[in-house]
Amino acid sequence: MRYLTARKRAEGKGAAGTGTEHFWYMKMSGVGLALIIPVFLVAFGRAVGGTREEVLATFAHPAMALLTGLVIFFGLRHFASGAQTMIEDYAHGSTRRALVIFTTILSYGLIATGLFALAKIAL
Repeated sequence: MRYLTARKRAEGKGAAGTGTEHFWYMKMSGVGLALIIPVFLVAFGRAVGGTREEVLATFAHPAMALLTGLVIFFGLRHFASGAQTMIEDYAHGSTRRALVIFTTILSYGLIATGLFALAKIAL
């Protein structure tokens, strides 16, 4: 009698050996983003239309700065992971490598730019 779950039997069976980990990362980051994006949109929506000082004061608040940082970081990591999966499915050879490298550089560049801008506002 085997006491292995279906997930345990599937681990390491993909071409790269990390398919299950990637699947669960995408599921968990998707659920996390589904919970924090609506809160962020409500808070962001209240700031839209205000004066420059009001908007800066809103994003300088620690809770709003933390929420914005989480959305930027995890949103772009989720994007990069999903884009990499799509690229691996449809591109081949050196084009695949170039696109994966470009997507990784783009996502980390956007994360750094967003967090830097947020730090300039919040500090």
